[in-house]
Amino acid sequence: QVQLVESGGGLVQPGGSLRLSCAASGSIFSIDAMGWYRQAPGKQRELVAAITSGGSTNYADSVKGRFTISRDNAKNTVYLQMNSLKPEDTAVYYCNALVAIFDYWGQGTQVTVSS
Repeated sequence: QVQLVESGGGLVQPGGSLRLSCAASGSIFSIDAMGWYRQAPGKQRELVAAITSGGSTNYADSVKGRFTISRDNAKNTVYLQMNSLKPEDTAVYYCNALVAIFDYWGQGTQVTVSS
């Protein structure tokens, strides 16, 4: 079992920045990859960024060059640095951990980009 707790969401103006954090606990040694997904009202949940246990990363085209995913293994925490935020980035952001064929999810944190 893996438990995930997100933090760092909030309201920000267009062009601003936020950093999301996701702290993992439990069977963290078995995590293969972690990522951030988001779900806007009326839309499907989509992958934003992911990072493997080896440090490889991938991003959705819509956030490349603006968002950066990173991890601090000592703190068992994954971060999503979001810069140059746009109104279309508004969504609930969920942290995800992949363990073999199982997905674990955090509770979600709201990010609202609005003037």
